[in-house]
Amino acid sequence: MNIRYRLTAGIIACALLLLSAGSKAAQLTVNFEIPAIDAAEYHQPYIAIWLADEKRAPLAQIALWLEQEKWHRDLRSWWRRGGNGLSLPIDGVSGATRKPGDYTVSTALDISPGDYTLNIEAVREVGGREHIRIPFTWAGDTLHITNAGKSELGAVEITLSE
Repeated sequence: MNIRYRLTAGIIACALLLLSAGSKAAQLTVNFEIPAIDAAEYHQPYIAIWLADEKRAPLAQIALWLEQEKWHRDLRSWWRRGGNGLSLPIDGVSGATRKPGDYTVSTALDISPGDYTLNIEAVREVGGREHIRIPFTWAGDTLHITNAGKSELGAVEITLSE
């Protein structure tokens, strides 16, 4: 091996150690409601849930529920913020649409204390679209936030804990 390769590998290893030094294991739980909507032609909503950093860059895909890949673009915010570059389906994240009701998704994260935004986007064929952004600051302790949608989503509750 030449010296340039060893130097580059060493710099990359040090950078990775520095980036992960402040991160902590956390459990994120998202409880949300898909409300029953009285409509002549009702379709189950497509749902995307993802975590973004303070610059709106996606950090983690939490859930992606839809019927066919050709409809991914209908989740416009998710698609523009990185969904178009993902290899789909995502194991453990992707799934079929769901009926109206209350749902819980949970995932383990390795994140540093800081500012984040949880995004939940819902869109229905022949229906509406809603994107809820829930900004929060995580200091490494337990965090509990509630919010609510106005049309395509109902109550939303997030819990982040060590």
